[in-house]
Amino acid sequence: MAGHSKWANIQHRKGRQDAKRSKVFSKLSKEITVAAKMGAADPAFNPRLRLAIANAKGQSMPKDNIERAIKKGSSGEGDDYEEIRYEGFGPEGIGVIVEALTDNRNRTASEVRSTFSKHGGNLGETGSVSFSFDRVGEIQYKSEIGSEDEILEAAIEAGAEDVQSSEELHTIYTAPDDFAEVSGALEQKYGEADSAKLAWRPQNTIEVSSGKSETMVKLFDALDDLDDVQQVYANFELSDEDAERLAG
Repeated sequence: MAGHSKWANIQHRKGRQDAKRSKVFSKLSKEITVAAKMGAADPAFNPRLRLAIANAKGQSMPKDNIERAIKKGSSGEGDDYEEIRYEGFGPEGIGVIVEALTDNRNRTASEVRSTFSKHGGNLGETGSVSFSFDRVGEIQYKSEIGSEDEILEAAIEAGAEDVQSSEELHTIYTAPDDFAEVSGALEQKYGEADSAKLAWRPQNTIEVSSGKSETMVKLFDALDDLDDVQQVYANFELSDEDAERLAG
């Protein structure tokens, strides 16, 4: 059940730590506002809001920002956002799933399509990629909370399906229906996770050739940098040499 993801390490070390905080907070605020608008303003009675707040705290988002986003959603202020999933292909046929929250479907589709094209990829039809991914619960903790064996034991006891541990992160995977129960049990034991969400996990990964690895990473980062995009998933893996070079 234990494994290793070099790309997850790069995201954690480089992508997340060097990210523009204002853009990260803006995306987190949007999710909190949407969650509060769709359900109760009290996270105790709104699982989606509770999850959004936990993710915001995991990114060290200030309490005032969180409260403003909740108030905006619960009062009915702001734009109405639509959830859209895009699927496409990067270099060498790498599958990519993009999740977005948008108040303008045409604008977002145009930006996503253009970003794929600029980085050697193309936008596909809905379902053209997602069939090769599994919908899962994904919970991440920093590696220092415990050893690989300790986390594996705790995760299995909580009802998780799989664990991948690396130098930077422990990533726990659950069935979607078990996500809330498992994340709650782990939170009682280890505190709030750095990230907890429903995610798309590739059934198999493809190692990108050295000449295309940087292009793939640039595509991933460019999509992630779009204002309307909330999450990006891809089924590519990097060689040890490329991972070390790109993380540096």
